[in-house]
Amino acid sequence: MTEENQGVPKFTAAELGALAHLYRGEVYRSTTWRTRLDNTTNWAVVTTGIAFSITFSGVNASPLPLVLVGLLVIVFLIFEARRYRYFNVWRARARHIETELYAPMLLGDDYERNGDWHKILANDYINPKHHISLLRATGRRLRRSYAWLLAIQAIAYYGKLAIHPAPMEDMTQLFERASIGPLPGEFVIFMHALFHLSWISVAVGTLYHDKVSRLKRRYKGVGMG
Repeated sequence: MTEENQGVPKFTAAELGALAHLYRGEVYRSTTWRTRLDNTTNWAVVTTGIAFSITFSGVNASPLPLVLVGLLVIVFLIFEARRYRYFNVWRARARHIETELYAPMLLGDDYERNGDWHKILANDYINPKHHISLLRATGRRLRRSYAWLLAIQAIAYYGKLAIHPAPMEDMTQLFERASIGPLPGEFVIFMHALFHLSWISVAVGTLYHDKVSRLKRRYKGVGMG
């Protein structure tokens, strides 16, 4: 240990046992919330499948369900992003214990109260808070799962317009088939493209933010997230 930590008492056997139980508890909580994330994703997949079944049930079936399911998928995405913020708290705590206690212990290094890792963990218990914003959580879930669903939804939507009720011959037919009630097809196509471009921007922007935050933690050597 360094001179500044020589006066700091080491962990006793009872304290190490308590830390082991604490780690098990954090892993259990992260696993539970991981299951909740999977449930939300399953809801999005099932509703998207139902929309596909309705839209492609016949040549004269409306493509509107594919438009509406895109909005519903975003609702599930927001639900999952909120759950991910809680999951990330338990995951970060368990990961912090792994890297700062168990990894040095396995390597034969000093795993005692050398450094501020235990203070960072204690402060996270005393002043609990989310480690990432809702927007960053949305971006992570979007990149991991929901980007694929939205991409499939877009492909299926334009595929429906292109082949039903007959193969499309020119772009004017695309706009005619895309019209919804009083809304012209040009407006519907524009809003659909804007919808997907907006979520692409969220995914790319939050990815950059995540990389910057990861580099900051790496150079500072502290923090959880």
